[in-house]
Amino acid sequence: MAYLTFPLFFVQLLCLIFGQFLYSVYGTIRYSIPEELQKGSMVGNIAKDLGIDLRQLSVRKFRIATEKHKQYLDINFENGILLVNEKIDREQLCEPIFACVLTLEAMTENPFELYNIDVEIIDINDNPPGFPKGETRFEISEFASPGTRFPLQRAYDPDSSSNSVHTYRLSQNDFFALDLQTNSNQIMTPELVLQKALDREQQATHRLTLTAIDGGSPSKSGSTQIVIIVSDINDNAPVFDENVYQVAIPENAPRGSLIAKVNAIDLDEGVNGEVIYSFSEGTDDKIRKLFSINAEKGEIRVNDIIDFEEMENYEMTVQAKDRGIAGIPSYCKVLVKVTDVNDNAPRIMISSVHAPIPENAPEGTLVAILKVTDRDSKERQAVSCRVSKDVPFKLDSSLNNYYTVVTDGVVDREKVSEYNITITCTDKGNPPLSTNKTIPVQISDVNDNVPRFTQSSFTMYVTENNAIGASIGFLSANDPDSNQNGRLSYSILDSAVHGVPVSTFVYVDSDSGVMFAQQRFDYEQLHDLQLSAQVMDNGTPPLASNVSVNVIIVDQNDNAPVILSPLANGDSAAEETIPRSADPGYLVIKVTATDADSGQNAQLFYQISQPTDESLFTVSSESGEVWTIRHFGTKDSLKQQIVILVRDNGKPSLSSTISINLSVLETDQTSASNVAALGNSEFWTHDIRMYLIISFGIISFVFLAAIVMLAMKIQKGAHGDHGDCCCSERLFCGVQRDSLRGVQKASANIPIPVNYPDVYERVSVPHTAGYGKCPTSNAFTKDFTLLKLHDPLQSALTVKHGSFLIDNTTKDPYSTVKETVQSHEVRHVTYLQNPYFLGQGSQA
Repeated sequence: MAYLTFPLFFVQLLCLIFGQFLYSVYGTIRYSIPEELQKGSMVGNIAKDLGIDLRQLSVRKFRIATEKHKQYLDINFENGILLVNEKIDREQLCEPIFACVLTLEAMTENPFELYNIDVEIIDINDNPPGFPKGETRFEISEFASPGTRFPLQRAYDPDSSSNSVHTYRLSQNDFFALDLQTNSNQIMTPELVLQKALDREQQATHRLTLTAIDGGSPSKSGSTQIVIIVSDINDNAPVFDENVYQVAIPENAPRGSLIAKVNAIDLDEGVNGEVIYSFSEGTDDKIRKLFSINAEKGEIRVNDIIDFEEMENYEMTVQAKDRGIAGIPSYCKVLVKVTDVNDNAPRIMISSVHAPIPENAPEGTLVAILKVTDRDSKERQAVSCRVSKDVPFKLDSSLNNYYTVVTDGVVDREKVSEYNITITCTDKGNPPLSTNKTIPVQISDVNDNVPRFTQSSFTMYVTENNAIGASIGFLSANDPDSNQNGRLSYSILDSAVHGVPVSTFVYVDSDSGVMFAQQRFDYEQLHDLQLSAQVMDNGTPPLASNVSVNVIIVDQNDNAPVILSPLANGDSAAEETIPRSADPGYLVIKVTATDADSGQNAQLFYQISQPTDESLFTVSSESGEVWTIRHFGTKDSLKQQIVILVRDNGKPSLSSTISINLSVLETDQTSASNVAALGNSEFWTHDIRMYLIISFGIISFVFLAAIVMLAMKIQKGAHGDHGDCCCSERLFCGVQRDSLRGVQKASANIPIPVNYPDVYERVSVPHTAGYGKCPTSNAFTKDFTLLKLHDPLQSALTVKHGSFLIDNTTKDPYSTVKETVQSHEVRHVTYLQNPYFLGQGSQA
């Protein structure tokens, strides 16, 4: 209740008491509240006034409805107080001249009852008076008589009765007064009254302030500006700044040059003060031809050529007159003095031009002939001429003002193809005048530059199996010469590659330098192509230069791996055998393949494609060695087939496969028993030792030779050299890692099936020999097996844990074909340990 004062609150209290009285008499509750109450302000205790218990307000669903769109009032169900729900603006809700009453309907249910509530909105002085326009303009003539009245706009105040506009006030001035008129509706209208005659030349504009004041307490006001423009009458004549204007101009002043500006002032306004300038009626026609005057600005300009030699002084009369009715003219004189100047510059005339000139022209070659003249007097006719700097030309003078332009140095078209020779001639006048003349001179080309390739050599790449006629690169060269001298043609110099002309491989487009393939290249046959190319211009004589071109053939993965070993018989699979007693890590076979491609395309990987039993065999992905993973069981088939897939690392990858039929050989137990029995014989006890020593010595020598050959031809550096072993131990150590310790050695590169650990744990892996030191010569007995070799060129030895493979074939160094090894004779003997054998078996 920011605007509620104590008297107003007292009025509100009386309205509440009066409302209770009206309710008792008419059955309608009436409240009176001032406008602009804050939200939540109390209007009255409606529950008490209607006689409704507070507890029944919610139960009987008491609510208030209004005819307005906004819900200005609401009820607090806790205390039954009618509150202001939204700020009420009486000026928006009601017309200012009528009483403002907000009609509400209160209703309850169970039982249904309807109550009428009238809330009177009492106006407060919350709006100042305002004028429709912020500024009012009047135009009053100088002839206006004192006492003339001018109605002014009324102010508007949205407040009602005493809070609306009460009076007006005019700002202090010497010419106008304010008079208030009231009509029959008691509406007050302000009027402006002229009290003193106006003079526009003294004061052309009057600014007044009209203020409206309302009757509120405290009062509020609003104002508007009144602008009075005094209109003019033609009561003044124009007046020039000077009676005589004296000016000096140079002869031959250009047309349009400003020589003088006259100015006249008329104190009147509008057309009465607009001055028009013109030459007087008696002005000579020659002056009108040479000069012109601007009617509005009074500017006098040169209208034609003025020559000092013809006339030195001019006199003219200028008239000024306003545009008003019966305007009075004024006059002034303008004296013009013409001064003599050096107004003629030297004139350069070109007689002939000898162009273009060749770039190898000798010094002193004639380029142009020119003549120089000057129209001024003789003392100004002395002319000096010079040629522009930084050009290889000079100017030679001749008789009768003739000059020649000749070369003064070497001209090179490749550096500058065109010269703009500027000739400057200056007379001796004060100030001196100069004339410039530019002679364009073209330099013609001669074939004096050898074409040069943009690179010292060119390297081009073409992928094999290319399309015939495909572009493989381009040659580029530059020749700074022009036209035919700079027109280049490319060619390939005759040469031979492997006895074949290079032109059968590639050719070059003579105009563009683009090289094309003449045939389909095969990287496996030709890795690169060395040739020489030439570029030649079309000058006379022609000039040429050469460059080396290296065409590199890029390999494609167009060759599948070729399996070298084992060799299959025709379309059938390769055959191989293995004893059933083979231990885990037994080297079954080595697959060897090759690929004619190079790089990544020739990198090979091996994998088992279709094994009979995945838990039985594995292959090294890099070496192609096939190993056993576990012992053969009683349920394993005696016929095993392994399909080895060999693929390269190209994109897309190519592959080949080979099938290997593996036969499992049964161990002869009867023969073994006989051998054991023979071991107790006296003959075997004494004589067999010597035979065994001799046999194993021979076999050891054969092993040594075979391993050295295999190491040199097939597996260079495949196995490390252990410096701590003796020479015979190094031989055996290398073999033992491939046989006895096959699984442990290959496990880093060979994929082991998932079920391998279970199988491996059930197998008793024998203890392997150490590699650190050479064996001693202590004698002890061992079990061993004598093997009979079917082929004297190929020997294999199986000792408990693996097999040795010796390949002496010479047809293919990459072949590792292993012959079938069968047990021929088995005996149980006791022997002294040979230093060539390190395998440890069970003691006799």
